[in-house]
Amino acid sequence: MAGTKVDKISDTTLRGFSGYRLKRAFNVVQADLSHVLKPFGLRMITYSALTIVADNPGMRQSELAKSLDMERPNLVGIIDQLQRKKWIRRDPAPTDRRAHALVLTELGQDLVARATEAVAEHDRKVFAGLTGDELKNLHQALQKIESMTTGRLS
Repeated sequence: MAGTKVDKISDTTLRGFSGYRLKRAFNVVQADLSHVLKPFGLRMITYSALTIVADNPGMRQSELAKSLDMERPNLVGIIDQLQRKKWIRRDPAPTDRRAHALVLTELGQDLVARATEAVAEHDRKVFAGLTGDELKNLHQALQKIESMTTGRLS
């Protein structure tokens, strides 16, 4: 009947889909992680970008965009923001002066180290209810899903 108040909303049909369950689980992780990163002045994307550059000093912007699965133009604003905050430098790439090599500043290195400690603690808390084997299986299953190509899924 139209306009009838529902006492309890059911998402039973949706919970039958793995993608829906992944999204719901991600929402929990994302909300807590956003809270953890906020005191550092970071968001998930800025933390991810800084961490990848920390792990790959001298990488090009195009390589960072690819690793984050982002369009290069969408990454420019993020890099600009990180540079304005003096967390990252754009140096001329040694092999191609038209390209930029990304490097963390000392301030950026310190920030990534502190934020990574907080993110590791967040990860431990969020997944504390899983056994070591369950966590290993989760990582393996997620890796398997991630490695599937779009062409195979369509």
